[in-house]
Amino acid sequence: MTTLIIDDNEITRELLRVTMRSDGYQVLGEATDGESGMEMVARLKPDVVFLDIVMPGMSGIDVLKSIKSKLPKTVVLMVTGNSDRATVQAAVQNGAGGFILKPFNTGTVLKTVENALQRARSA
Repeated sequence: MTTLIIDDNEITRELLRVTMRSDGYQVLGEATDGESGMEMVARLKPDVVFLDIVMPGMSGIDVLKSIKSKLPKTVVLMVTGNSDRATVQAAVQNGAGGFILKPFNTGTVLKTVENALQRARSA
């Protein structure tokens, strides 16, 4: 199973990278903004994308729309410190497979990934 991380926060990217690698996932790459993240997703076609909602440039919601329009089977998990209703609703309406709220721990991340992959398989 392959993953890609799109987040402007270096510590968040590192925690996700270490968590996923320790559980046997292959981390194909990391991007610090939406534009480069979309390019990497199109080129590498990961199974799972971790996507920050608030980043410089494009918002995570706009990146989500782009990813899901081109690669609808890709599971996109939104990573955010902001769980307000409008943001969650916009992400769900645009195909988010789940949410990881900051601060997070390894168990939460792995359970969220597992649940999202199970839902995607049964869809």
